Amino acid sequence: MRRGAKRDIAQEVTDIIIAKIEQGVLPWRRPWRSFGANGRPLRAGGQAYTGINSILLWAIADSHGYRSRFWMTQRQADELGGRVVKGARPAPSVYFNTIRKAQGPTLTGEDGGSRVIRFMRSYLVYNCDQIEGLPNRFHPDPIDMTPPSPSEHQDAINAFFAPIPIELRQGGSRAFYSPGGDYVHMPPKGAFISSDHHAATLAHEYAHASGAAHRLGREFGRRFGDKAYAFEEVVADMTSGMICSDLGLPCELHDSHASYVEHWIGILKADKSAIITAAAKAEQAYRWLAAWSTNPIPATQEDRHEASLPAAA
Repeated sequence: MRRGAKRDIAQEVTDIIIAKIEQGVLPWRRPWRSFGANGRPLRAGGQAYTGINSILLWAIADSHGYRSRFWMTQRQADELGGRVVKGARPAPSVYFNTIRKAQGPTLTGEDGGSRVIRFMRSYLVYNCDQIEGLPNRFHPDPIDMTPPSPSEHQDAINAFFAPIPIELRQGGSRAFYSPGGDYVHMPPKGAFISSDHHAATLAHEYAHASGAAHRLGREFGRRFGDKAYAFEEVVADMTSGMICSDLGLPCELHDSHASYVEHWIGILKADKSAIITAAAKAEQAYRWLAAWSTNPIPATQEDRHEASLPAAA
């Protein structure tokens, strides 16, 4: 970027995500098994990043092999007695801000009032693997690569899904959400390799159901390949990734749907804000579903700087 040029933050974020998808990696699915613990990227204070920042920092951590979930600014590192290693490259963390701009007088000479303009900004953070001298809590224990047995997650799976007030039908060999009937249909549990595979698929279909007109009101699209259909698949896939992250389901369950990837890349290249909007809508879907859980969900304290969009955006 030439000196003095205005940064296009949305394009920078989109380019990072597209690069990962073109490598065959969906960053909202794969990385949590790379961390020393399950879950989303965390701020220095332990609050989880949400929306597009979760997806973006997952992608960057996966690209560089970072194992720590924690990210912080250079100033925060200094205050904690740490030192950013020489040559370390920071990552952007994005947020939205607003300004109020006065309108000119109307044709009748009356005060035109003002309008609110929303714009994106970013600040730079480092993964704690790039920082020396930090307390041990910022660095994970070695990863145990032994696949956990499904029973280790079953209580959490039940606590998350059972209270959700969406009709669940079982039978046949297809998993889908029916907008017309407003129900989720799943094959019998015995048809899945494990209860974890069943839960990952159920998360995807419940994510679709959250978008019904009387819930979050997303546009579903009419057929495979049209823009709204593909966009909804991105939202559902991200939502499923967030749920599986919090439930501790292993990343091996989330194989890439190759038939969708080409459509997703096309959408992201055509609209630099699409991935940001999709991540925000996935966050809304996740929160709607998680609100029914009988277990408290991990802290995702969202401050006023977090990059999220209203449901109608």
